[in-house]
Amino acid sequence: MAVDTLLLELGAEELPPTALDALSDAFAAGIEKGLQEAEIPFQAVTAYATPRRLAVQVTGLSDKQPDREVERRGPALAAAFKDGTPTKAAEGFARSCGVSVDDLIHLETDKGTWLGYREQQQGDSVQALLPEMVRKTLQSLPVPKNMRWGASRVEFSRPVHWLVALYGSQVVAAEALGLQASRTTYGHRFHAPDAIQLEHADDYLAALENAYVLADRQRRRERIREQVLAEAEVQEANAVIDEDLLVEVSGLVEWPVALTGSFDERFLEVPAECLISSMKANQKYFHLLDDQGKLKPLFITISNIESQDPDQVISGNEKVIRPRLADAAFFYDTDRKHTLASRIPQLESVVFQQQLGTLADKARRSTAIATFIAERLHGDVAHAQRAVALAKCDLVTEMVLEFPELQGIMGRYYAEQDGEPAEGAQALEEQYLPRFASDAIPQSLTGQALALADRLDTLAGIFGIGQRPTGAKDPFALRRASIGVLNILVKGELNLDLRELLQVAADQHQNLPKADGRGEDVLTYMLDRFRAWGQEEGISAEMYPAVRPARSPSRWISRGAYVPSKLSPSVKKPQPWPLPTSVFPTS
Repeated sequence: MAVDTLLLELGAEELPPTALDALSDAFAAGIEKGLQEAEIPFQAVTAYATPRRLAVQVTGLSDKQPDREVERRGPALAAAFKDGTPTKAAEGFARSCGVSVDDLIHLETDKGTWLGYREQQQGDSVQALLPEMVRKTLQSLPVPKNMRWGASRVEFSRPVHWLVALYGSQVVAAEALGLQASRTTYGHRFHAPDAIQLEHADDYLAALENAYVLADRQRRRERIREQVLAEAEVQEANAVIDEDLLVEVSGLVEWPVALTGSFDERFLEVPAECLISSMKANQKYFHLLDDQGKLKPLFITISNIESQDPDQVISGNEKVIRPRLADAAFFYDTDRKHTLASRIPQLESVVFQQQLGTLADKARRSTAIATFIAERLHGDVAHAQRAVALAKCDLVTEMVLEFPELQGIMGRYYAEQDGEPAEGAQALEEQYLPRFASDAIPQSLTGQALALADRLDTLAGIFGIGQRPTGAKDPFALRRASIGVLNILVKGELNLDLRELLQVAADQHQNLPKADGRGEDVLTYMLDRFRAWGQEEGISAEMYPAVRPARSPSRWISRGAYVPSKLSPSVKKPQPWPLPTSVFPTS
């Protein structure tokens, strides 16, 4: 069998940048699965994508399926012949195989002897199998939101314009999304808009690069990274490259060119996080820091053209960012006209959950839980109570309404400006820690009390109304809340009883439909999450079930029995270590 390279490319209007990776990977996976199911040998499948195209290249692809020996089993030998004469069953089976009874064979099995037939079946060609494979794959792509265009009934994420299907130098006669396959592709929309005739599937990357298109996603991202770092070096600054932003920006350009712009230094009076959020969310800019880690009045934008007058491009971006930063400054100045404490009454009108009341109701419940925790940890009860009262007040500020990702951060800024105690202000930001399993935990006792109280109230309340997470749905992020509680208890080595904490949280909710046994339900749910978390931290699967039944699971969780830092880094499997008697109390 001959082998060659297959190239498939779908050209479209600019695809959603945040969906580009998923679409590209699904396209490649669909073609790979189709080839595997068809049993066509190939060497490698590579996905390519730019804002205007999805492509798959398959190297070392055989030109046909391998020939196969097909075996068919007919009637049992006893039913196939009667007194040495073929029965109708034998004759019918022979006709279905297109041969005479004399051409049939005997098949010996553990259940007896049967009539059978073997034949060599020729494999279908790639040219014959690919059209349906391409059509099915494109129809099954995980498009976030379909659209139609013109008078066509075809639906896709964006209007489609061309389809390339080449096996070696031959065009595959495929049709999909209303397009006929050809060897014609297109380069950069502005630098090289003319049609490109691909002579061979292997020419794809080089032909596009000559037309100002970097089709390799990873190579495009690395070029952006290199250019951003180079621009930062020129400015004697440090570029902050957020990986999610890098992926999104690479999904917006085909030929990246990094340019540095600036903004008025007066905007630096606004907290840096506000300016950074505005630059990232609205303009997709990379920000720069000085050697002290302070924001510089500079930004790096990634252009999709190699302009003959880059100053014009920079000037245009500076004009666009100015009103964005002015909005952030306006929100900040407006918010500072009112103290956080003055916003507490507004929480009465913000619904947390219909059956669980408002954010003000949640604050009242969380106050009782945080007070209990602060007392047990010998923390400052007054600070904990004040932190709970102010915890959600920044949610009704202009800044957080515009940039939700600043919740907690703005609370800390506004609390500091209001003259709130330093530990309480710090706790307002720490309440959202840890955001994920490996994130840092709150460092202050007040922050730990607030973070625990908020999550425990949510867990007790949502379980109390019978909305525990399912395999597919977790609208209140209870899994993340559980991991957060366990992280704080374990990594903070807090002397707290989880079962007792859950009971205190449950006691704050009255007349909930699923109140009976709720504390134990939540505890069981959290311990299951703890097992998964422990495995991710390198704890052996055998250790968890061995320790859990020992005495009081809620106590050995909180007292450090599974603290990952106590594991020896020199061995692959975790080793047991001496446990203090307080870990497993006798009562």
